[in-house]
Amino acid sequence: MPKLTKRQKKLEGIVDKSKVYELKGASALVKKTASTKFDETVDLSIHLGVNPKELTQGVRGTVPLPHGTGKKVRVCVFCKSEKAKEAQAAGAEFVGSEELIEKVKGGWCEFDVAIATPDMMRLIGALGRVLGPRGLMPNPKAGTVTLDVTKAINEVKAGRIEFKMDKQGNINVPIAKASFSEEAIYENATTLLEALMQAKPSGAKGHFIKSISMSTSMGPGIRTNYTIAKKA
Repeated sequence: MPKLTKRQKKLEGIVDKSKVYELKGASALVKKTASTKFDETVDLSIHLGVNPKELTQGVRGTVPLPHGTGKKVRVCVFCKSEKAKEAQAAGAEFVGSEELIEKVKGGWCEFDVAIATPDMMRLIGALGRVLGPRGLMPNPKAGTVTLDVTKAINEVKAGRIEFKMDKQGNINVPIAKASFSEEAIYENATTLLEALMQAKPSGAKGHFIKSISMSTSMGPGIRTNYTIAKKA
């Protein structure tokens, strides 16, 4: 068994792995587990009580976090003419049509969110191989296929996040930075959990949220209860 580093030993003493913490307590504790020189991301990992194989039980949605994620979001917009001018004015880092699509086809993906106008989707379908595995494919349900590119850009830059269940029934979402206040982390986490409950499939039986773990990029998982989510 490999020896624990000094940092790991220190973290081992902070989090009681046998305990399930209240969400507010976990929001305070997670700040203490950030031990690196960079501002670590705070993630929420949620296991859902659904059958991932059932198409009717897929869980996906978007929600604006009240305090944002603390991350600078690079936006790529696929559009033409007047919409391109609008996207640039709204602060999109990358804007274009056919040329930009060809660049992405070649494997370039130096952006965090892709937005497209509806007329571009027939061309963007060819980018599924590149954008799909990275979770970057524009989607109407996520609000990233739209004519109102200004609104979409403003929302993602202000902290709107997308959550999507994987094949194992898990959702992993960055919700804050370790430098955020305890209250900001708590409010962002609560907002996500409430949005998740709103997205509960009608066919889901029993407990919808089975477990939650909060952690920083390099820190241990903190098991957290979901009382608030049950009440939502």
